[in-house]
Amino acid sequence: MHSEQQQHTGSNERPLNDSNQPNSPWSNLQLTVPNNRHHTSIVTFVECVLVELTHEDVGAEYVSSNVWGTKRTQFIAVDPLAEAFYKRHYDERLGWHETTVSRESVRSELINRLSQTDSHATDRSHSVPVESTDVFSVKPVRQLYNRQS
Repeated sequence: MHSEQQQHTGSNERPLNDSNQPNSPWSNLQLTVPNNRHHTSIVTFVECVLVELTHEDVGAEYVSSNVWGTKRTQFIAVDPLAEAFYKRHYDERLGWHETTVSRESVRSELINRLSQTDSHATDRSHSVPVESTDVFSVKPVRQLYNRQS
């Protein structure tokens, strides 16, 4: 019995950690846009996020609201090595759309989004701008898949 357990510990499966633990390493990975972080700090932050997406049962979500509604972009690892990710995009007008993208694409997109000096939400080109900022956070995968809007 003990040898059977040892055989399974070397598998490529992700650990089944309790995603509700407030002390989880990923629980504080949240950032608003715009922010006052330097580029190097954002790159480091994104690298931390990618490590958590690789080792924990969590995904990343970027949420932006504007006069046309809320938009969500989620990144969830496809495989235990996290070389590919599901990119799930939600637009209130169009619904959900899912594609598969590379780890490098996720890294580049997150760095670009989190480095923005303006939020889509605070765009003043409309007569009624949304006052909230864009928000990026790491959440349990089951919470991301249960999200209806």
